[in-house]
Amino acid sequence: MSDHQDENFTIDIAKPRLGFWQRLGGTSLTIALIVHIIALIIGAIWIFQIITPPDKKVDFMPPGGGGGERGAETKVNTKKRATITPTTNVKRVFAEGAVSNFAIPDPGDNFGEMSALSSLSGGGPSGGLGGAGSGKGFGGGSGGGAGLGMGTGSGKLFGLIPDTMRKRCSKEDRLARLRENGGTPACEEAVLKGLRWLKANQSPDGSWGPQKHAMTGLALLAYFGHCETPISEEFGESVLKAIVFLVDAGAKNNGMLSANIKGQPAPYEHAIATYALGEAATFCKDLKIDVPSLMEVTEKAGQYIIDNQHENGGWSYGYATVAGHTDSSVVGWQLQALKACSHTSIKYKGMKSSVDKGLKYLITCQAADGSFGYSGPGNRPGLTGVGVLCHQMWGEEKSKAVRIGVKYIKENFKLDWNTPNSDIYSHYYASQAMMQAGGSNWKSYNDMFRDQVLNNQNPDGSWKAPAYPLHGASPVYINTLCILMLEVYYRFLNSSGGGGIKERSGI
Repeated sequence: MSDHQDENFTIDIAKPRLGFWQRLGGTSLTIALIVHIIALIIGAIWIFQIITPPDKKVDFMPPGGGGGERGAETKVNTKKRATITPTTNVKRVFAEGAVSNFAIPDPGDNFGEMSALSSLSGGGPSGGLGGAGSGKGFGGGSGGGAGLGMGTGSGKLFGLIPDTMRKRCSKEDRLARLRENGGTPACEEAVLKGLRWLKANQSPDGSWGPQKHAMTGLALLAYFGHCETPISEEFGESVLKAIVFLVDAGAKNNGMLSANIKGQPAPYEHAIATYALGEAATFCKDLKIDVPSLMEVTEKAGQYIIDNQHENGGWSYGYATVAGHTDSSVVGWQLQALKACSHTSIKYKGMKSSVDKGLKYLITCQAADGSFGYSGPGNRPGLTGVGVLCHQMWGEEKSKAVRIGVKYIKENFKLDWNTPNSDIYSHYYASQAMMQAGGSNWKSYNDMFRDQVLNNQNPDGSWKAPAYPLHGASPVYINTLCILMLEVYYRFLNSSGGGGIKERSGI
């Protein structure tokens, strides 16, 4: 062997023998397969749980008013837990929510002139502010516990609200009942336009004027009639501000909801506002919306009505319990307010006996022909709807008083916007009473009233003033009555639980 190595040389390294799997790239292939299998498993799970559409659920919020039960947990944990915290002197009320923060300033002591409401309460066949129905709670018997029907039915939201109120909160139910009871899509469109007009004309303090307590109460009832609550997308802030305004006013005045509780308009103001707070308390409790003092003010407001009933069973101007002036128009609002209060969880002392005495008072105003008068039989029979509706809502829908009252309305009531036959106060009560009567009574009435209301709405959502003199009534008053009339198709169930057009015995 030479001492010199070749400059070009290679070193041979022995290579191990490879198996068949390794020759195919086994190690990297194994890793790749494992990774792909894991990816496929994850993808399958994702497709199954996320891409697969969920089961269809009922939408429990109106169009433009919230997302309904879909996404309810998110709604519950964010928007619907709005908290309103008054300061110790209740001069400012703050509301905090996921969407907005706002403060409602103290309205001060100047609540406005009540002359328009005063003239409304004494003038014309209607004798006062317009009325509104109540639910089923409409049910059987009288008294605070009658027919409350704390509903079952579907949906987390509104599950504890009385069935007749909760039904309006399902878009599907609402539209179905609108069709079944003789309404049209134009009715729903008109209601939404009217609610938008209210929202656009709300005062910064949350009220509507000029009679702030009464008009704010009517506006809230119109919102609630379409199931617009503080969690509604489009109207929620407006609703919340209005509730806070009334709660703030009542908290500063020991539950009294009137600029002057001893004045002539006081029973209208207080009862309308109490009616609205009764519905607010029912909705807010079930939706877990914390409005400090809401329940306390609602309790005091409702108890004030019971404790200040006139000795003759009616209610008087200034809530006088002796002497004074009582009439069916004032009584109608108190009985409606108490019905809304009875739907809450609040226990009122003397509710049943108060309601019984109120209904007996109304009977003293009924004439043999079935009409209910303003302050006695035959005196301004435009109040017939008041007497009929109050008996229906407190479980007396099959009574003789209701039967002959319905017959009187069917044979005598007319509605023509541009003639003296346009007393919408009387027709607001009558529309609800006839809806509750059902069958051919409702069909003939609906054919008369529906298009008159629809055809007299302005493009901005307000309504033309009817030819019948309403003694200085504000546009808010006219608008809320018209909205509530068009909500009659679904706002409360027929007292038998059926549709208004369906025939049934007893009426």
